Amino acid sequence: MEHSENGTTSMMKQQAAGKEKNKTNQLEKRNEKKAWPDSMRLTMAAFCITLNFVGAYLALCLKLPIYLDSIGTILAGAVLGPWYGMAVAMGSGLISGVTSDIYAIYFMPAGMITGFVAGFLFRTRLFDKKRMPIGTAFITLPGTAASASISAFLFHGVTSSGSSILVQMLSHLGCSMVVSAFVVQIVTEYADRFLSVALVLVLRACMTTDMKARLKGGQSHGTV
Repeated sequence: MEHSENGTTSMMKQQAAGKEKNKTNQLEKRNEKKAWPDSMRLTMAAFCITLNFVGAYLALCLKLPIYLDSIGTILAGAVLGPWYGMAVAMGSGLISGVTSDIYAIYFMPAGMITGFVAGFLFRTRLFDKKRMPIGTAFITLPGTAASASISAFLFHGVTSSGSSILVQMLSHLGCSMVVSAFVVQIVTEYADRFLSVALVLVLRACMTTDMKARLKGGQSHGTV
């Protein structure tokens, strides 16, 4: 009788230990599922910062009238959301400002506005086929207003960008510095954002459905 009770107790302990092990395994799997999308988002954000830095450096070296520093910002906003768009703009601005172009630090607010707006607008259908020019305009305007003000009031239209020559030309023709900066910025930044949005749409189309789901923080149902 005593042997039977000991055996029953031993079985109950084994069952309890098995249940506890299953709970631990389930908890570990949940943590892994949660950590995997987070690491993917951080990796994508780092990739977007790199895109911004390389594009801005090329534009600076070649003295292009466009900036090429918003491709990663818009991509981050499109696939990760508005807060990541802002973070990428801030990160790339700091890196560019410290390593190659000090002006990038001062224009960070304009980039952060662009990333934030892109994050919201890419949730709509403004970038479907013929609507893309309109969506690009909505992305461009808020950041342009900020960058034109920064250019006019802080630097009097003289920055590291090739478009500064155009600002000075309009200013000498009699336009105020703010108007000159805004006119040039709206033209050059729209061209820049249009190119950036086009590249972002191509990159996003190349992503699998599962990759997009993981980047958005959802569950994947297959391989990435």
